[in-house]
Amino acid sequence: MLKVKLVRSVIGCRADHRATVRGLGLRKLQSTKVLQDTPSIRGMIETVRYLIKVEEVKS
Repeated sequence: MLKVKLVRSVIGCRADHRATVRGLGLRKLQSTKVLQDTPSIRGMIETVRYLIKVEEVKS
């Protein structure tokens, strides 16, 4: 499991990066989501790594 937190604003970002953040389930600044650790989620995280903070969660 991965804990993903939006730490930078999506204002001024590319439209596809905004869509990726939305796809991760993050809406407002400082919002947090716990997601499954899958290759597709990892790819999305890699795309917008400059906007988010990620940490592993023990389940």
